[in-house]
Amino acid sequence: MLKDPYLKEVYLDTVERNKDQAEFLQAVREVFESLEPYVVRHPEFQKAGIMERLVEPERMVTFRVTWEDDQGKVHVNRGYRTQFNSAIGPYKGGLRFHPSVNASIIKFLGFEQIFKNSLTGLPLGGGKGGANFDPKGRSDGEVMRFCQSFMTELYRHIGSNCDVPAGDIGVGGREIGFLFGQYKRLSNRFTGVLTGKDVIFGGSLVRTEATGYGLLYFTEEMLKCLRHESVFGKTIVVSGSGNVAIYAVEKATHLGGKVIAMSDSKGYVVDDDGIKLDVVKQIKEVERGRISEYAKRVPGSRYVEGCKGIWSLPCQIALPCATQNELDLESAKLLVANGVMAVSEGANMPSTAEATAYLQEHGVLFGPAKAANAGGVATSGLEMSQNSMRSSWSFEQVDERLKGIMLNIFHMADNAARECDRPGDLVTGANVAGFAKVAKAMLSEGLY
Repeated sequence: MLKDPYLKEVYLDTVERNKDQAEFLQAVREVFESLEPYVVRHPEFQKAGIMERLVEPERMVTFRVTWEDDQGKVHVNRGYRTQFNSAIGPYKGGLRFHPSVNASIIKFLGFEQIFKNSLTGLPLGGGKGGANFDPKGRSDGEVMRFCQSFMTELYRHIGSNCDVPAGDIGVGGREIGFLFGQYKRLSNRFTGVLTGKDVIFGGSLVRTEATGYGLLYFTEEMLKCLRHESVFGKTIVVSGSGNVAIYAVEKATHLGGKVIAMSDSKGYVVDDDGIKLDVVKQIKEVERGRISEYAKRVPGSRYVEGCKGIWSLPCQIALPCATQNELDLESAKLLVANGVMAVSEGANMPSTAEATAYLQEHGVLFGPAKAANAGGVATSGLEMSQNSMRSSWSFEQVDERLKGIMLNIFHMADNAARECDRPGDLVTGANVAGFAKVAKAMLSEGLY
């Protein structure tokens, strides 16, 4: 609960203005509670209205997306882009295509992106966007027509030095390609306006792997520095089976861990001998199928309907990489009872506030999303640098830079937690370290 009168007033005012936006309010409250001791020590933030300005996007665009399916039926979806904060650089954040997308989801993601981008050490502001469109089951032609319609409105609001979107849930290489092609057509420019592009037209190596790899670089450093442990030899459960989950599994395996379970929106598979990633890649990346196919192809594995049960599996490391609020208090209790030592978030806010508190109270190392899953946006920032130079770096060069950024993020969060007399509390550490840089920039730039 917030005790400081200033923060409490700002939060209650934010609630009053955004009553129907539960996810956004959840993110604001979590950030405010962890920042409270730091903000209290800096009265200049109140004088300059930093917190009031922080929770209000600089710009929020909502628009209609009209497209035609393969049968000639016209559909209408809603598109969004929030340009939340540009204090330290151009807006940067992904586009999410999923039926659950609404203003609250986009604002929560954009708000979190401010701090995540700050932690990377790169000059990136916070933004996010998307639409309530589901690309699953749609043909390439339908996805192309939707992306072209979406970009027809979005293109006027973005640019390589203004706002640089990337991918997120439902927006992979296919969608980024269609979006980029339409941007070129409308603007008559070939610029680094989108990241996550194919390497043949300006993308960066490692971008596909970045969030999953970065998650494991962060987790390995967290285990090493706070527990004198490592991923090697540990049993790991990973939720999700998209890019983040797949490449988290790949890097965890490289580091000597054994991943025994993965999931999608329908259920999860368990393979006590260790997940065969080549099978998962074939199903999810090539066939765009369901994870249940894995159990049909790998003897000894099993499929379980429903996603939540994945957290009942005994493991030492849990990596939630699917979606927001997937790991609740009940799941956290199961993980603790089964001996989990570390939880690192690969998705955006995948743990509820109650689950996070329970895990921390019971001595579980906890890597919050804005720190642990920053590898994707970090590599997007590196892609922007390569585009600006009209150059490209090798896989090894980008991977080395990514690893350096993720290790630095851990140490920034760890040091900030210690300075706040909360050693080991990386939630507080990440929020304070990310916020401090943004707040100082806002003070220096005056009112805008």
